[in-house]
Amino acid sequence: MVNWHNISTVLLDMDGTLLDLHFDNYFWQEYLPANYAHRRGLDWLTTQRILIPKFQKLAGSLNWYCVDFWSKELNLDVETLKREVAHRICFKPTTLKFLGWLKNHGKRSVLVTNAHPKSLNIKLEHTHLDLYLDNIISAHDLGTPKENINFWSELQKTESFNPASTLLIDDNLSALKTAQQYGITHLIAILNPCSKTPHQTTNDFFGITDFDDIMP
Repeated sequence: MVNWHNISTVLLDMDGTLLDLHFDNYFWQEYLPANYAHRRGLDWLTTQRILIPKFQKLAGSLNWYCVDFWSKELNLDVETLKREVAHRICFKPTTLKFLGWLKNHGKRSVLVTNAHPKSLNIKLEHTHLDLYLDNIISAHDLGTPKENINFWSELQKTESFNPASTLLIDDNLSALKTAQQYGITHLIAILNPCSKTPHQTTNDFFGITDFDDIMP
């Protein structure tokens, strides 16, 4: 499954990989639309007809992940709304165990996330995830999302990782594909990003439901 002798760096996604994606799904699919509807006096169906096309149009782009963009686009304080429900942020069951295992075995662990810095800061405040990682990099700092192959070349300027001895674990299949195209050798997909929804199909990528699956 994983030959750890050949791996020196582990790149880790945050939402859906280290953290339960349920927070983000709840926020974007329920809480934000409810606030949008309430402030405009709209019914739920009308709200969905307005928001869903907006979201679909920008999926996978840097703006889709940008708190500032959506605050302006929707005339809502997205950061404040996220803080109102931040108590829902939680680790996946074996995240801390796995991060501790990586540290004890001398593997460099780096968070690579599309999350906007404001979203990232909220999650770090509630999880202290930064205490368990060697570095944290937001796609917004590099100017391109993980779905774009340029992300990985920009990342290498910062991290100087060897693609042949690097493992990427992510629930985003598009990100895994661009990483594969870039030459990252070891790739693992998360089958169950959200604890409240069915497992996803990971196609050509080896998938896990729990970090215990890859810890010796």
